[in-house]
Amino acid sequence: MADGRSNTATHIRDISFTAGGDTGAGGICRCQGADNDFTCRAAAQRAEGPEFPRAAPRSPPGPARITTPQQGEPVLLTARGAKVQPFSDNGFTRSRVVTIHEVAARAGVSAATVSRFLRGRRVRASAAIQTAVDELGYSPSAAAQSLKSGRTYTIGVVVPDITNPYFAAVVKGMESVTRTEPYRILLANSDESGEREDDVIADMVRRVDGIVLAPATEQDRTPLNVRDAGVPLVFVDRDLADGEDFDAILVDNAGGARQAAEHLMGLGHTRIAAISGPVDTTPGRRRREGFLETLAAAGIGIAPEHDLIGDFREQSGYQLTLSLLSLPEPPTAVFTANNLMTLGALKALHDMRVGVPDEISLIGFDDLDTGPLLRPPLTVIDRPMVEQGVLAMRLLLRRLDPRHVDDMPRRVVLGTKLVDRASTAPPRTSPAGTAAPSPAGRTRAR
Repeated sequence: MADGRSNTATHIRDISFTAGGDTGAGGICRCQGADNDFTCRAAAQRAEGPEFPRAAPRSPPGPARITTPQQGEPVLLTARGAKVQPFSDNGFTRSRVVTIHEVAARAGVSAATVSRFLRGRRVRASAAIQTAVDELGYSPSAAAQSLKSGRTYTIGVVVPDITNPYFAAVVKGMESVTRTEPYRILLANSDESGEREDDVIADMVRRVDGIVLAPATEQDRTPLNVRDAGVPLVFVDRDLADGEDFDAILVDNAGGARQAAEHLMGLGHTRIAAISGPVDTTPGRRRREGFLETLAAAGIGIAPEHDLIGDFREQSGYQLTLSLLSLPEPPTAVFTANNLMTLGALKALHDMRVGVPDEISLIGFDDLDTGPLLRPPLTVIDRPMVEQGVLAMRLLLRRLDPRHVDDMPRRVVLGTKLVDRASTAPPRTSPAGTAAPSPAGRTRAR
């Protein structure tokens, strides 16, 4: 084998290796790290790869073997990548799992005593065991814990659209809770499909301790089957038509839509359009109802061609806005019922060179991280997205506690707020043909 070459200034080291078997192939593996802790960065080359001419093997090729410059002990370089299995503590960091027997040997007790200590029992030499656990960095096997407790320590999360920034924020909130708990999250996407949701949950229900679900529709029957199977379930964002028997973290959808309608009416708009979500979902139905009822209470009717139903996707917001712009009398203001449809509507208005808010005002439900950066910055109805995820996960973990299994269902409804930026303004003229007055005291968020 060739000698290794070291470059201490850049902490780059070339390590020679030869392929297993009798191929006669070999080469240099470039590795780097700090001091003596090096990590192989090169993807492993097969003996017949472009770097090494193929030679007819006289015996089955084995894994490549690396020799570091400091010692002669070989380490394995896997044939499919740069994962290195170290044989010594010198040169490469050992990644072997510490066992309970090593903890017992370090503490001078039996493995059974360590096991009882880890389960919270009172044992002799508990201080010595804790010291051994800390020094060795011992962590109980998740599989072993699962077998002993009958739990998987996994929480299933099923959302309708994993690409929607709202659901990303919700899952972020959930993860912030499980980060300090022994649970991990198994995330799945139902793609706004009840059939897909059925398949996902049927597979998931055997692998998780509980599920957080945003149902695809209000008529969904799958949650009833999950409950009958004894798996705790919490709704987030969406509900069932008869979902009172389930824990849920919801938002005041009708109240938020009411805020949007009042905002547009306060600016002087009367020719207003709404692009709602699917009415078989809680947010789609409740936001549409809240918006239309508020207009009706103020004596403002909405024309059938202005009352449109989308699917919460960006493309539907785009196409439905184009249909509004093609009308002989387009609306002077548009309410879109979720963030993605708002982006689609804004793109359609830009593509058709319609000034926002000079010609048409636009207000959407749900804020975006990029909302203040868009031109114009979007006026939106905002809600505590991350908090919804936090509360949903806390509620599910509480339900998993044997002390709270039989608690009455908890249903939390969070409020919304208007974030007034620059995509809404008074219409060019009032219905009487005069300039619409600007509302007194109006301020914009930046």
